[in-house]
Amino acid sequence: MLTASLAVLAGLIILVWSADKFVIGAAATARHLGMSPLLVGLTIVSIGTSAPELFVSAVATLDGVGNLAIGNAVGSNITNIALVLGVTALVSPIPLKKKLLRKELPLLLLVSVLATLTISDMTLSWIDSIILLAGLCVALFLMFQESSDGGEALIDEEESAEIENTSTRTAIMWLVVGLVALMISSKMLVWGASTIATAFGVSELIIGLTIVAIGTSLPELAASIASATKGHHDIAIGNVIGSNIFNLLAVMPVPGLLSTIDVEPMALYRDFPVMLALTFLLLVMFLLNRKSGNLGRLSGGLLLGSYVTYLGTLYFMANT
Repeated sequence: MLTASLAVLAGLIILVWSADKFVIGAAATARHLGMSPLLVGLTIVSIGTSAPELFVSAVATLDGVGNLAIGNAVGSNITNIALVLGVTALVSPIPLKKKLLRKELPLLLLVSVLATLTISDMTLSWIDSIILLAGLCVALFLMFQESSDGGEALIDEEESAEIENTSTRTAIMWLVVGLVALMISSKMLVWGASTIATAFGVSELIIGLTIVAIGTSLPELAASIASATKGHHDIAIGNVIGSNIFNLLAVMPVPGLLSTIDVEPMALYRDFPVMLALTFLLLVMFLLNRKSGNLGRLSGGLLLGSYVTYLGTLYFMANT
């Protein structure tokens, strides 16, 4: 048990570090090969924020624990909305922008419904995965269209400067090191999480929803709090919404592409409805707070309280 716990802890730390280096290396390499900053931000950097979830899902599926991968995807979305945005709003009220209400949040809600429908038959097949990947292409097109029409930057100035200032040799080094470290740390995390699940007699789905989801969402939490304290609230909430869209359209299809997954019933009847409810709640909060112009501490407390209640429900159900 101690070895498994250390594997999870070390796996998460290395996973977060290697994902950051992999994204910087891949983005800088792409820039040196002539890819435009807009396209780099749209593809490599945006999808790269979900690199931990992507690699964990692939390794989990290959190791025969596909429900851990599904739990990771939906659990990360629940964590991002209820924990990350909840804590961020408590730290500093989040200003609301009309674009979020008109485009991003409705798109996230639509994607959440699509993802739920793909597992409504209790399986995640390659056809379901292709449907989700097609949705990813549509989402990327919409984002590219908006950004090329003068929308907001997809990456912040600090990250953009780091990409531009990275030499070709350094970029390739971080690309390779990050990729290898991602694979090793994902293997460590999945092995440790599966071992803990077996030891406590709980399902891989529960472990994916909690330990793995919280761990892979830590970068979003740290980035969102840092952005909020610096006054870059648009980056904070943009990180969460973008990450949630990519989790469902890029991460969730991975298990189905590798093998047909028999989805645990509770994922469909408990966890996906919670994700949908939280996404809808966030949309309602934005509508109700239009006059004040920000998502305040009351809303943050409600989101955080919802997350604590959800974790309590998981604990209660796992012990009955």
